Amino acid sequence: MSPTDILERRLPALAGPGGPPAPGVPRVEGDGGDRPLPSPQDIARFGVWLMLGTMSMMFIGFTSSYMVRRIAGDWQPIPLPGILWVNTLALLASSVVLEIARRALKAWDLPGAQRWLALTGLLGALFAAGQLVGWNRLAAQGVFLASNPHSSFFYMLTGVHLVHLAGGLGWFAVAFTRLRRMAYAPGEDGLGLFAVYWHFLGGLWAYLLLLLYVL
Repeated sequence: MSPTDILERRLPALAGPGGPPAPGVPRVEGDGGDRPLPSPQDIARFGVWLMLGTMSMMFIGFTSSYMVRRIAGDWQPIPLPGILWVNTLALLASSVVLEIARRALKAWDLPGAQRWLALTGLLGALFAAGQLVGWNRLAAQGVFLASNPHSSFFYMLTGVHLVHLAGGLGWFAVAFTRLRRMAYAPGEDGLGLFAVYWHFLGGLWAYLLLLLYVL
């Protein structure tokens, strides 16, 4: 038996239980043998869900404070600006349009994906502008941040939500630019992570509206 034959027989044992590493695949050593490193997509997905979990915990804390403060004797409900209903429809419609854009991308319809994604951003921007209009209408009625506890929570909760939505619009701009440059492979769900974040914002807004004026 030649030295080459002996080396070939011993390679699987030297590589450990996991077998020899595949060429071109990053691997990390450990007690259980070599294992592949997480892909950038896996890292991004973990980061998005971690961020959503952090946001959820923050708004859960706001909800607890709101429920406790609402039973105080100085609580005075503020009027609901009618434009908030229009804003809600715009944001919910943007989620529907985004799903159409995702399907168009999976179907290799790049022009259609661009059009529907652009409409998603437009509806999101309309929501943001409508929120500013709603604040202005409340201010015209003499309802400000420090007017009473309900107004304080209203401005704080809707303001924090709007900040996160502004971040979503920034993400939209990046996604739309990448789509225009054909950086997303047709047939793949390149808008999936953005859709998770955007749908979360829509659900969060519906929850805040119920908390402030229904529950």
